[in-house]
Amino acid sequence: QVLLVESGGGSPQAGGSLRLSCAASGYTYGAGCMGWFRQVPGKEREGVASINNGGILTYYADSVKGRFAIALDKAKNTLYLQLYSLRPEDSAMYYCAADSARSGGPWYAVGRYTYWGRGTQVTVSS
Repeated sequence: QVLLVESGGGSPQAGGSLRLSCAASGYTYGAGCMGWFRQVPGKEREGVASINNGGILTYYADSVKGRFAIALDKAKNTLYLQLYSLRPEDSAMYYCAADSARSGGPWYAVGRYTYWGRGTQVTVSS
């Protein structure tokens, strides 16, 4: 059974930083990828960043490029998302996701991912 558990959310001020963590258990690091998504009430879940399971290739939404950094530590079974220069519009519930051997589609597609965590809240004040 795959379990993803996020942590590290909080309420920083604009311009601040946070590091989100996603502890993974039971997950097999195949040829796919893991990612971070975010969602605010009333809006669709959107892809923020993704990293291949080799930990080399990374992808970012245009809105976070240069401000967020994704990293994967397979030895610790943990996915990270470092958030810098936070803005109020970054406020959302952040979710960790992992795909499976049969996954397909672009990195930012919700449907690509099989496994999801329950989320960690980030609220940025101005």
